[in-house]
Amino acid sequence: MLFNSPEFVFVFLPSVIISLYFINQRKWRIYLLITASIIFYGYWDIKNLYIIIASIIFNFIIYTMMVRQRERGKLFLIIGVVGNILYIAYFKYYMFFAKNVNVIFGDIIPYREIALPLAISFFTFQQIAFLVDVYTGRVSNVKFRNYVFFVSFFPQLIAGPIVHFREIVSQIKKIEEGMNWEGISVGISIFTVGLFKKMVIADNIAPAVNHVFGKADAREAVTWLEAIVGTFGYSFQLYFDFSGYSDMAVGLAMLFGLRLPMNFLSPYKSRNIIEFWRRWHITLSRFLRDYLYIPLGGNRRGKVRRYVNLMITMALGGLWHGASWNFVLWGALHGLFLMINHAWLELRRRLSIGEMPTILAVMLTFTAVSLAWVLFRAETMQGAMNVLHALFFPDMHHFTYSDFKTLVKMNGLRAREAIAVLVMAVLVVFFMPPAYEYYMGKGGGRRFRRRVMDILLVASLWILVVMYAGGKNEFIYFNF
Repeated sequence: MLFNSPEFVFVFLPSVIISLYFINQRKWRIYLLITASIIFYGYWDIKNLYIIIASIIFNFIIYTMMVRQRERGKLFLIIGVVGNILYIAYFKYYMFFAKNVNVIFGDIIPYREIALPLAISFFTFQQIAFLVDVYTGRVSNVKFRNYVFFVSFFPQLIAGPIVHFREIVSQIKKIEEGMNWEGISVGISIFTVGLFKKMVIADNIAPAVNHVFGKADAREAVTWLEAIVGTFGYSFQLYFDFSGYSDMAVGLAMLFGLRLPMNFLSPYKSRNIIEFWRRWHITLSRFLRDYLYIPLGGNRRGKVRRYVNLMITMALGGLWHGASWNFVLWGALHGLFLMINHAWLELRRRLSIGEMPTILAVMLTFTAVSLAWVLFRAETMQGAMNVLHALFFPDMHHFTYSDFKTLVKMNGLRAREAIAVLVMAVLVVFFMPPAYEYYMGKGGGRRFRRRVMDILLVASLWILVVMYAGGKNEFIYFNF
């Protein structure tokens, strides 16, 4: 069940809200949301329900043992972390591991297709963070129902944000207190912005991008124009797809009185790669920093060790996204970008070199990130190399307006409409504030002012969604 599907928007979500409104007993509101979340997850494939249920039970047992036998807490933490890693490794990386080992040593490992369970990367990382927080004393006195709710809460279950238990449990009383009409109005607004990003912008860019990378992966010739559209088109598609999902998740949580952490902070406005990773997928960056980079030593053991830690962290972060060498290389490339960025900042400090003009720094960072996305998007390494080769060693440097019209026709838009989508994308990415920040304010709460204007904005976005929706496509991060 997709957030952008009619069955979710017009059946599932209203049913949950109406049921919640008529429940009088506080504790039953949590049980209702847990039940709704299980139905939401099971709707995709009921066979996979046992995967998340088994994961929840295993981790709560580990938590119980850590609390009851504190002197052996570290042992149980290791068991829990290793158990989670093996769990995700079997479902997500078994085929990748078997294929690569068999290429090197012959067919020594049985190869079989294993379906990737929905959201396993997200709910596994979330529970690893929970166990570490229990061990360090940041979490205690956990009720089983609250834990199940923390893992399964449907707005953030599928693709994040990756939240900490303490960020959720402190707000559960808000759900128990009943509906908050101001929260509902703000939540609907943020959800609508996310829906617009996904269905009008991301989904209308997707067909052209898919065409380019489909050709590249099939080892067909890719023109310079196609490479430009594929590379920078995917940058915008991915941004609006994942940013749209994150807005929708935040908006849905607001309907029930919860505030999820911001996951995007206009990342393409970043002046450098360091800043980019503080703005892009913020909760994943936080997890990698707190539970991988810092435990490896962070920047406490000299520059060389810091660079090694950065490379390890980013390469593993790439592998987290998918079982492919493309993802590993993408992560390693960002590790290299970060190393260069830190070295450049150190050189600037020593030589008293001034800052690069903002517009140039932003465009340079955006270009570097977009080129790296080619590895992220391509299904094969050959496909990525084909696109990059067409970019840097083109057979022809020119293109005509008719070539552009031919390329955008495949998604049902006229050329002028495609240009309008592109202009909207550029305006939102580089000039508009994040929806969460606009509605909530930096202080964490502001009145829903200018109600009439906001209602008109929401209505206008819904009209555009109905008129120009690019299809009911899955979110890109559902694959991770």
